[in-house]
Amino acid sequence: MQDIHVTDGRLRSLGARLSRTRSAIWAVMTLERLWPLLLPFVLLLGLFLSLSWFGVFRMVPEVGRFILLGVLGLAALAALIPFRHLRFPEREEIDRRIEGANKLQHAPISTQTDRLASGVSNPFADALWREHQKRMAEKLASLHADLPSTNIPERDPFALRAAVALLFVVAAAYATGPYGGSVRDAFHAPVPSSEAITARIDAWVTPPPYTGRAPVFLTADVNRDKQEFTVPENSTVSVRISSGSGEENLTLTDANGEQQVVEPEEGSTAGAAQFSQVLVGESSVTLADGSRELSTWHFKIIQDAPPVIRFEKDPRRAANGALELSYFVQDDHGVTKAEAQFGLVDENPNAKPLYDAPEMPLSLPRRSSKDNVAKVAKDLTEHPWAGREVELKLTATDAAGQTGESETKTFTLPQRSFTNSLARAIVEQRQVLALDANQKRRTMAMMDAVLLWADETITNPAHFLLLSSIRSRLGFARNDEALRGVVDDLWEIALIIEDGDLTAAERRLRDAQEALKQALENGATDEELKRLMDELRTAMRDFLREFAERAMQNPQDLAQAPEGQMMNQMDLERMLDQLEDLARSGAREQAQDLLSQLQNMMNNLQAGRPQQGQQGQQNSQMRQQMDQLGEIMRRQQELLNETFRMDREQRGQQGQQGQQGQRGQQGQQGQQGQGQQPGQGQGMTAEEFAEALRQLQEGQGQLRDKLQELTEALRGMGMEPGEGFGEAGEAMGEAEGALGEGEGQRATGEQGRALEALRRGAQDMMQQMQQAMQQGQDGQDGPGQRAGRADRDPLGRPRATTGPDFGDSVDVPDEIDIQRAREILDAIRRRLGDALSPELEREYLERLLEMR
Repeated sequence: MQDIHVTDGRLRSLGARLSRTRSAIWAVMTLERLWPLLLPFVLLLGLFLSLSWFGVFRMVPEVGRFILLGVLGLAALAALIPFRHLRFPEREEIDRRIEGANKLQHAPISTQTDRLASGVSNPFADALWREHQKRMAEKLASLHADLPSTNIPERDPFALRAAVALLFVVAAAYATGPYGGSVRDAFHAPVPSSEAITARIDAWVTPPPYTGRAPVFLTADVNRDKQEFTVPENSTVSVRISSGSGEENLTLTDANGEQQVVEPEEGSTAGAAQFSQVLVGESSVTLADGSRELSTWHFKIIQDAPPVIRFEKDPRRAANGALELSYFVQDDHGVTKAEAQFGLVDENPNAKPLYDAPEMPLSLPRRSSKDNVAKVAKDLTEHPWAGREVELKLTATDAAGQTGESETKTFTLPQRSFTNSLARAIVEQRQVLALDANQKRRTMAMMDAVLLWADETITNPAHFLLLSSIRSRLGFARNDEALRGVVDDLWEIALIIEDGDLTAAERRLRDAQEALKQALENGATDEELKRLMDELRTAMRDFLREFAERAMQNPQDLAQAPEGQMMNQMDLERMLDQLEDLARSGAREQAQDLLSQLQNMMNNLQAGRPQQGQQGQQNSQMRQQMDQLGEIMRRQQELLNETFRMDREQRGQQGQQGQQGQRGQQGQQGQQGQGQQPGQGQGMTAEEFAEALRQLQEGQGQLRDKLQELTEALRGMGMEPGEGFGEAGEAMGEAEGALGEGEGQRATGEQGRALEALRRGAQDMMQQMQQAMQQGQDGQDGPGQRAGRADRDPLGRPRATTGPDFGDSVDVPDEIDIQRAREILDAIRRRLGDALSPELEREYLERLLEMR
């Protein structure tokens, strides 16, 4: 049974191979019979195309063209007559061709399908016949097809077919030239040759002047054989005819096929005419003499796109208080004008403004500029819109009158800051009056209120006289011009009140603070920041010296300050040092916040606002608990810094010892005292490091006990400690355990979590205290106002009665964050100093430094 299955499989494979060979032989035999019959027709077709491309049908007369077409047509029909004898190969023919191609004897293919002639079944004869079929089948194991043989050389012994093919190739190449013909010439009557044109034709296209392009002469020798031209939009095509017949006409055909007859210009005569037409879209211009076409030009138009203008950076305040804009301007042929358009966000439609929107023309980038970016700055702090929220849109206009607009930016227009409360009030009322003249009575009422209580609001008699005078002028103002004069004078009076009593030291301090603020915002270099910090230090010392001299002359001011909150120059010096460290380490945002706090402190000090807070009425026990909490937070910060320093030093020693062990420079002992990092001095031994960790562990445990005592004391006072204290205690315990196991990195993370939880708990505790204070107030001030004034000293710092500064006013990075930032910056600078660094990497690192 196994042999039978194998035999059946071989027979199926043999049948598939035989079927494929038969298909291939059928195609070969069909091609051999078809190609000799088809070749005459193909040669006639190639001859027809060759004659057409050579332009024969265009050059012969009409009768000759018809005769030639008739001869070729009859020849083509005669070439198709032999197709009636075409006969496709039969299966027997295919099998004989296979046997002949493969040189097979005894007809093995037909043997596979033949049957015994005897009708009586004879087992021996059947077995013998199957054995014969099997042996014949073995000869069919490697069949292959045959190549076609058309016998064309015997039918064309002179190889005329090659001449037709060569003629076809040459004609195809000739047809691509200017004198080549077309197949259409065989079926269209040839255009009769016209008489020589004696008229002179001059045609040219003049682009618009703002494009800066030269005219294109259509009838010049280089353009005589050219019919398609690409010109800018609004170009003018001009055609001038001399010595013409007088019947010349010019027709413009647009892209939609609509025709427009161009009238000749004034002054044209029968012998000399001139035509002009502006091209606004893709079109064709045809010059004809009566019904005879002389020339046709096709024009593709380069559209004049409107200018593009957009903000390169957001509008910002410059160092001198001016509005600074950086923008991108581009146009295909150049921009002629650009300006900034302002609009108020919350403008009252019923208002009667005295001033229009600010005007701010924009400078245009140079034509040689590669980035098409320009900058402009203008001081708008004096405009009545200063300090209001405005919408700004940039517009650009090109020479064609097209206008491009940028996106709209909404921001607050820069204004001058006034520290004097009276000056601020005057500027505010000036703005109200300038934005709406109908508010005249309201402004007069506000000024009357100030003048009525002059003893409490105006300290300088000269200021009182100035306000009284301007109040009288405002009352007599009857038109917009007079009101604008009052608005201008109000600005001058505010400046006198703000700056008139400032000493030189105060002015220098304010200017130094403002210059440093702008430098931080604009990303100044480290050298520039260092110079500005030195100026701020000098101005601060001069101001404090002057303030101390005035305090000596007025001891009663010092007596009003709460105990323990006298100004300390060392505190300010530490604050300046921290500000400089933040700026140089890349933490520019935190440096700006710290500078803002410093400015508020100085403003409060200049305003002379020492106040008696209500904190003196609080329980002394509460004050002690707050001080204890501040001490816990300070000690936790010290433990965090010390743990981080020791862990980093120890890991650095281990890494250095591992490198030295690989180099064979040390023995197998690898003591801790031998691992020394550059610039860090001698390291600690393993015993010293273990002892240091044990001390830190003890300190952490003691700190946790103190926090537990503080929590119980707060509960005894009727206050419920927040979740922050509980989380802090848990984190302290985890840090204590990590220190005991020598895991400095995990201990650092837990200590940082404990410090953050302490800050949250302190904030919750302060909120509870404020709520208790508000419940006990006598109602003279609002809760928010009274609490806001009572918890700050003249320097703007929390009073001693409210506990220490918990770090919630300014997010200042701790020592670890600053150290990491410095290490990153140093690594970037070292990489930049490597001469082998790729250019792409150097550009990326430089961008990183600029992002600070």
